[in-house]
Amino acid sequence: MTLILLVAIPVTNGSVNPARSTGPAIFAGKPYVDQLWFFWAAPISGALVAGIVGGALFRRESD
Repeated sequence: MTLILLVAIPVTNGSVNPARSTGPAIFAGKPYVDQLWFFWAAPISGALVAGIVGGALFRRESD
């Protein structure tokens, strides 16, 4: 997170929060809205992968 805050945001003007990216993209125009899918798809897919991996790693044994 520190790397994102110190490097990625100043270089690319990226946002870490998808909700924070949506409003400005809508008002900025079509080129920005076309890129908006990634700000939503990446965290959602990461959460799904984390849930699947976490469920597999920390599965309780039934008695």
